[in-house]
Amino acid sequence: MTNTPFQAGEDFAAAMDARDPLAHFRERFCLPKTKTGDDCIYLCGHSLGLQPKTASSYLEQELRDWAQLGVEGHFHAKDPWIPYHRLFTQQTAALVGAQPVEVVVMNSLTVNLHLMMASFYRPTTERHKILVERGAFPSDQYAVKSQIRFHGLDPASSLLELTPREGESCMRDEDIESLIDREGDSIALILLGGVNYATGQAFDMAGITKAGQRKGCVVGFDLAHAAGNIPLRLHDWGPDFAAWCSYKYLNGGPGCVAGCFIHQRHARAWELPRFAGWWGHDEQTRFQMGPDFHPISGAEGWQLSNLPILAVAALRASMEIFSEAGLEPLRAKSVTLTGYMEFLLGQPASPKFSIITPREQERRGAQLSIRLPREGHKLCNRLAAEGIIGDWREPDTFRVAAVPLYNSYQDVYRFVRRFSAALE
Repeated sequence: MTNTPFQAGEDFAAAMDARDPLAHFRERFCLPKTKTGDDCIYLCGHSLGLQPKTASSYLEQELRDWAQLGVEGHFHAKDPWIPYHRLFTQQTAALVGAQPVEVVVMNSLTVNLHLMMASFYRPTTERHKILVERGAFPSDQYAVKSQIRFHGLDPASSLLELTPREGESCMRDEDIESLIDREGDSIALILLGGVNYATGQAFDMAGITKAGQRKGCVVGFDLAHAAGNIPLRLHDWGPDFAAWCSYKYLNGGPGCVAGCFIHQRHARAWELPRFAGWWGHDEQTRFQMGPDFHPISGAEGWQLSNLPILAVAALRASMEIFSEAGLEPLRAKSVTLTGYMEFLLGQPASPKFSIITPREQERRGAQLSIRLPREGHKLCNRLAAEGIIGDWREPDTFRVAAVPLYNSYQDVYRFVRRFSAALE
């Protein structure tokens, strides 16, 4: 499907949907409705994924076990609660290209980033800077600056930002590598988004990791917009850590528990400082309630608390769908859907907007970021009132993503038609 030449008419979209081997997964999700009862055109999975229809049954099962078993549910629930997080281990490892020992589902994204920086940001007089991209998601900026201040340093001198060339929206790979080569001796930590939330640019994580390690830097990634969106091979690429949320492309529900990757080479790095909690303690002695912390090897040793079962039950439904659909077929459809949207938006070209997301498929995921310099927010709100759901990011960007699990080619066609009409 990825080699199919695109055509402008709706018949083409219908034919593509008829040929799509993943089309039936759309029926596994709850689609929001318009006021007239029709399905919305939902292109906002980069912000909050849709609810799998089986999510309620998983949640109801845990509510029944709680009602019927009380505390005994920790050991005797249908899926006992103490090892519940391990229901996700194999699927999560496959999702991010990791070994099972390298991943754990826990906490929220920013909490996990703070935990990782507590262990891996160890500034010295000579090497104290954190490299981020300018325009990183604000929560990342806040977390990084607070970590710098926590160590008694000043973000004015210890925060280093990647900045696009003048007149450009996205970073060039060669500029990132040259900055790391130039500044690397003073960089303690490289912490970049796998996919930038505003532009949709996917970074060359393998290249960045190699460049950072060549200069002795610790390397980590925020994969909030990458997990479930683009292919990841974290174990092979070799960053020290990564973290992601589960409510965007992973469809875990609002505020769902996040995930964390810590490379296998750190599995038994007991000398690393860490903020400890009892769920990261050695399982053989955890319930002896001793005063000294002995971490589990691997990523699980960074756990703080037992998993909030009710909050994470819905994630099981989505992870099972991911496993059933397959990451390679999903990526193939994603490339085609996003390419089709880009094609239609350029038919014909309009002076009223521009797409700032990279054109190359390896440098983006499902999201396209459309720059609308004039009253774009009003246009976004008008489309939302008509059941076409994307989202707006100040000052001038309308973000839309055709998610391969539940979006169709006809969704894309109808969005572009309505978007173009609204521009006029």
